[in-house]
Amino acid sequence: MPLVRFSLLRGKSADHLRAIGDGIQQALVEQFGVPPDDRFQLVHQHERDEFLYDPAYLGVERSDDLVMIDITASNWRSVAQKKALYRAIADNLARNPGLRPEDVLIVLSPNERADWSFGRGLASYVPDDAAT
Repeated sequence: MPLVRFSLLRGKSADHLRAIGDGIQQALVEQFGVPPDDRFQLVHQHERDEFLYDPAYLGVERSDDLVMIDITASNWRSVAQKKALYRAIADNLARNPGLRPEDVLIVLSPNERADWSFGRGLASYVPDDAAT
């Protein structure tokens, strides 16, 4: 279960925000094998003075359409899968809502399966008899 947070400047339409979320989810399903209904996303919209970035870091020319995506997911996927995910997200968001790939910044925040509780105060991915 990935937890997705994406941040951007305030002012985009609900359709634009939904397209970003949909494009990320589609890539997670296709590249990470995430079940389609395993969708947990938080949208963060910021005022101009709260959204700071370097417009040319590492030679990538960014605009104010920049979307910063943070995906927390269990750390068991290969580098090849991670690279495929980055490409799929950028491609999906280029198609809809029309973002330039330069404006798609992605960070994976890895964790372990024992770090997830989906409710009821349980470690959802850990058997009850697992060592502590």
